[in-house]
Amino acid sequence: MNNKLTSEERVYVGMVKALPCSVCNAPAPSEAHHFKQHLQYTVIALCVDCHKGAFNGWHGQKNMWRVMKMEQIDALNVTIQRLIKNMNL
Repeated sequence: MNNKLTSEERVYVGMVKALPCSVCNAPAPSEAHHFKQHLQYTVIALCVDCHKGAFNGWHGQKNMWRVMKMEQIDALNVTIQRLIKNMNL
């Protein structure tokens, strides 16, 4: 699979990284967590701890996710809502 991002995908992922964490609301910059690998428009804004943290992170024990009663689709929804709000639609 081609891992090269188009210029539009780079802009989109950059906008997501400029958002606060979609799980714990930690301030930006965030990491871009892929809901599904290689689908650049389904990235979720996550702080390092909610993304890769051993206890709180999606790639760890997911404790913060359980506390917030969230799954990936919920966090993706928050990310999209914030992007749209930033566009002033």
